[in-house]
Amino acid sequence: MTQFLAEGRELVAGAARDLAVLSRRPSDEAALDGCFRAIHTLKGSTGLFDLAPMGLMLHAAEDLLAAIRAGRPGSPADFAALLEAVDQVDGWLDVLERDGSLPADAAQAARDAVARFGGVAIAPPSPAAEPGGWRTPPEFAALVGTAIRYVPRADAYFSGDDPIAIVAAVPALTALRILPREAWGPLESYDPFACNLVIEAVSAAARPAVQAALRLVADQVEFADLVPAEPGAAARRTLRVDAARVDRLAGLADDLVVAKSALAELAAEAEKLVGGHILGQSLRARQAQIDRLVGDLHATVGQVRLVPLAPLFGRFPRLARDIARALGKSVALEIEGGEVEVDKSVVDGLFDPLLHVLRNAVDHGVEAPAARLAAGKPEEGVIRLTARPDADRVIIEVTDDGAGIDPARIRVLAVERGLLPRDVANALEDAAAVDLIFTPGFSTAAAVSEVSGRGVGMDVVRAAAAALGGRVEVDAAPGRGTAVRFVLPVTTLLTKVMIVACGPDRYGLALDSVVETTRVTPDRIRQVRAGRAFLLRDQPVPLVALGALVGADAPPARAAERVVVARVGGELVGFAVDAILDRMDAVVRPMTGLLAGAPGLMGTTLLADGAVLMILDPGELLP
Repeated sequence: MTQFLAEGRELVAGAARDLAVLSRRPSDEAALDGCFRAIHTLKGSTGLFDLAPMGLMLHAAEDLLAAIRAGRPGSPADFAALLEAVDQVDGWLDVLERDGSLPADAAQAARDAVARFGGVAIAPPSPAAEPGGWRTPPEFAALVGTAIRYVPRADAYFSGDDPIAIVAAVPALTALRILPREAWGPLESYDPFACNLVIEAVSAAARPAVQAALRLVADQVEFADLVPAEPGAAARRTLRVDAARVDRLAGLADDLVVAKSALAELAAEAEKLVGGHILGQSLRARQAQIDRLVGDLHATVGQVRLVPLAPLFGRFPRLARDIARALGKSVALEIEGGEVEVDKSVVDGLFDPLLHVLRNAVDHGVEAPAARLAAGKPEEGVIRLTARPDADRVIIEVTDDGAGIDPARIRVLAVERGLLPRDVANALEDAAAVDLIFTPGFSTAAAVSEVSGRGVGMDVVRAAAAALGGRVEVDAAPGRGTAVRFVLPVTTLLTKVMIVACGPDRYGLALDSVVETTRVTPDRIRQVRAGRAFLLRDQPVPLVALGALVGADAPPARAAERVVVARVGGELVGFAVDAILDRMDAVVRPMTGLLAGAPGLMGTTLLADGAVLMILDPGELLP
């Protein structure tokens, strides 16, 4: 059942995407074939379980799609009924996952869906019904070889031909389907002496061998070459693995990163021994080799954990329609970037925050139809859910063409709800005012409804993004819509960290922000207003005690300051530390619990001795 649910969600998402295309372009053959293939595959899968109502509804949907593929014009009502059926299946998959069985009213819901299809019967295509050549059926799309379409003459039996035996003689058959050339009609009008067949098949043999086997009926046969979608696709193999096993493998890879860091300490201890220099150097050589192997292993496991966003995105069209229907609004959800791949943990943690943002877009963003018409906008609002890769991160955006966010109204609400004094609120820039929507408990809803105004605000969304190692931003203006942007890591990467000491405590600094380390004597330090600075190659650089930023006691006077020069916001800043201890590769985990929203903390990692090392973000620590 677990595999059925996973595959079912993918098929439902694919069918919904294709139906969205067909509602705009009913003649789109690729979308029609894709939707038929998804429905057909899902219908076949239901036969493995006790899901008769789902199978009945999908069979009726398949019949309707088959009729449209055969030349019957597809109407908006057809595609609306198909979309309702796909939404019903999507909802049933949720129920199956939760309860293990279909709801009690599933049989009646299936009968209602079949009634909406209008009892469409299959109308198989005739040879003359498809000008421009034969279109191979979607069931053959994954196969490679020669496709065959054999339409025996009506008097084939009188000529001594046995169409089934003729096709059976074709070498290396890998697929076969038999259809009526014309609808069978009532039994009393059946003519047993007329051949009413269309035979379609696929052979893996070379085309000359296939043609030779069918040479006696060459005038009744069409051929088409089936090739893989891309080079090597036919040889590609996939393996479904339980997610818990992949998580365990990822955890072991992370543990190896921590364990191999201890080799550097062992090498240093060996070098201190009498005559231990050679042993220490040998350990360092082995450490370098293990470093490379562990790095490759960690990267490979990270690739294994990547999954496309399409199944996640595919869950939102039905929800958007349900929310819009409840609010009496007309909304179209457009989705792009479902092929973008991210870490499974990111996908698992994105559903709730994305649903919250989508709900806000429908409720607070898109105006009511009358208000949109008065503003000169189309009655139907548009919400776009998009994803795009950006180096080692992925950017996911939810944008709408609604009323936007008015900073002035946010300031007023912040004052009314006691979040800020009036003078402080009035002094905020527009971007800072809009950012107040992330304040816990803040809501712009005037009243509690089915979808908003219950005190669960955008602070939950920001916390969820932080827990995934990313951040969330909002860009909005009155009348021009709203864009909520998630910036998230694609996968868990190894971060090079510098370990420093501030008093008795150790902290980590990400090496990608560190420019250099240096020692600064007191004669090079100058007092500048309330702070200090020093010259670095004739360039003044602010000097800040890192210990003071993290609450450590002031160190005793020293002959020279040990300084880590880092780039913060495009500018150089020197951070004075008590000692620079080591460098290491680390798996940085986001902060959780009470420290999840603490400023200045990127996350944590484990040291070889089992201690937890906090990784600092100096830019956020600066006043």
